[in-house]
Amino acid sequence: MIAEFAVFPLDGDHMSEDVAKVIKTLEATGLDYRLGPMGTCVEGTWEQVLVAIQRCHQAVAAGHGRVITTIVIDDRKDQLHSLSEMITRVEQQLGQQVKH
Repeated sequence: MIAEFAVFPLDGDHMSEDVAKVIKTLEATGLDYRLGPMGTCVEGTWEQVLVAIQRCHQAVAAGHGRVITTIVIDDRKDQLHSLSEMITRVEQQLGQQVKH
């Protein structure tokens, strides 16, 4: 399963410190992830991904009065897919590497 998520504190101007907390939290899980400009993707089983997102939410929420977390889930059953494979397929279609 692949999920893209973002944690938004509602009482702050700069998010880099909070994004750093998210990345440290994900690295501790051992799951594959990709940081993007508007969210982060993580790959694993349903349970692993949801626990990881919950921990990221809690890490950011610990420093703020209110946070919103959005989640988009790609739960494909017909074949295996991964973060790196999804990018590779687009690059194959283009015949070139893309920025990521």
